[in-house]
Amino acid sequence: MPDAAPHPFATLTPDFVLDALASVGLVGDGRLMALNSYENRVYLAHLEPGTPLADTAQGAHPAVVLKFYRPGRWAPEQIEEEHAFAHELMAAEVPVVGPLLIDGRTLHEYEGFRFSVSPRRGGRTPELGDDETLEWIGRFLARLHAVARGGRSCTGRRWT
Repeated sequence: MPDAAPHPFATLTPDFVLDALASVGLVGDGRLMALNSYENRVYLAHLEPGTPLADTAQGAHPAVVLKFYRPGRWAPEQIEEEHAFAHELMAAEVPVVGPLLIDGRTLHEYEGFRFSVSPRRGGRTPELGDDETLEWIGRFLARLHAVARGGRSCTGRRWT
């Protein structure tokens, strides 16, 4: 049986990931960690002091998350539609983390891979047995549905 060709993600070495980050003007300090992801490849990269976003006075981002999209899986328009929806949700104060706008774009390409860069944000598992927490989650679900109901995708279809 002939050897199977390696998956394209096999080329995502630490140097490659840091070079992709540098291609959008952000310099990693060498600390890189792969994060869990089912379909794409996601990495946490710490930024070098003095790098844009690392030392900003408002909302410092000393680390960012790079998301590399599976080649051939999604068209750029579909990914950009997802990003636009995330930004609409953030504007409606739904607690989601959308990709950063860098040089007017949220979707970038480096040597054949599409990727986005998002700020690192911590999270926690909600207390599902707490009525106040469930009410809070319900409010955000309602807000999510309200944003989706009002928007249209780039293909002209409604979000819902």
